[in-house]
Amino acid sequence: MPPEKTRKMGSKIHSRLLSLGLLLALAPFSASAREVWIYVTDSGGDRVEVIDPTTNKVVQVIGGIAAPHGVGFSPDGSRIYISNESKNALDIVDRASGQITDEVALSGRPNNIAVTKDGGRVLVAVRGGKGGLDVIDAATRRLVESIPVGGQLHNVYVTPDGKYAVAGSIADHMITVFDLATDQPAWGVRFEAGVRPMAIEANPDGSTKRIFVELSEFHGVVIVDFATHKEAGRIRLPDLPFGSESGHGDETTPCHGIAIAPDGKSLWINSTVDNAVFAYSLPDLRLLGYVSLPVREKSGQPPISATPNWITFTPDSDRLFVTNSALDTVSVIDAVAMKQVAVVPVGSAPKRSNTLVLR
Repeated sequence: MPPEKTRKMGSKIHSRLLSLGLLLALAPFSASAREVWIYVTDSGGDRVEVIDPTTNKVVQVIGGIAAPHGVGFSPDGSRIYISNESKNALDIVDRASGQITDEVALSGRPNNIAVTKDGGRVLVAVRGGKGGLDVIDAATRRLVESIPVGGQLHNVYVTPDGKYAVAGSIADHMITVFDLATDQPAWGVRFEAGVRPMAIEANPDGSTKRIFVELSEFHGVVIVDFATHKEAGRIRLPDLPFGSESGHGDETTPCHGIAIAPDGKSLWINSTVDNAVFAYSLPDLRLLGYVSLPVREKSGQPPISATPNWITFTPDSDRLFVTNSALDTVSVIDAVAMKQVAVVPVGSAPKRSNTLVLR
């Protein structure tokens, strides 16, 4: 059957499954005609959607993972790693079939994950129990180490040069930087509020320049200089008319979701109170503009905001995908035109997302 007919048939089947409420994996799909896929985890359900960014359609559904959180990939794209909050586990999925092949027990309830540059280790931020950073050997698919940091972790990232991991804690109000050569904490910075998502900027030589940190109860980002290990400034987002209306957004988490475009030229920041995503130029941090996100209208009531949660890009930096956790959709935004170009329906409360580039 020609690929186009296959895709259309897959789309019809997917629509029928959704209407029946069946959260099942679709038939295996081939990546031979595409090189980029957008993965979205549905925190309120038990599935992960795969979006084809050339059509802005869901082309595969990975089912059977209740309360999925973070998603990452092996370097060759053959394996998908998904943190499973319901089982305190890391699920390993075969990309082609969408089937779970392994389940790695973790030290506690996981949040977000990161994969080392060489693909040899999967790092899991553990928020349950005593917390810490779990290290999984990708070859043996076993938990080999749990690194204590004195508290619970929420999100974890690997620096552009692959030398460090950066993890944040909501409860402990701090970021911890781990040296991946020794798997030990190297340094940290404490703030006045909980650490939410972060983005990491590289120097021209690939080393780490700055960390942009979102905090609870702060409508903006904190800038941390990686060389000095100190706060170097803050950006406060503008207050748009939507955000000034009572009852909108989440005042405890006014910003959630931040990303640097793959070309390194812009920083994008979600605002839950403004129901928008803002863009700043790099390295000078000049405001470029913003894109308003969708709302759900209810008769006689204020509109329900999208509650944006996460951002991921296509590798050419042309488009970004913003998860709208309150609307069960993903907004596709043209980064050059600064406008929403599509809305993709997904499952319940989509939050984390990631871009897989097949090389």
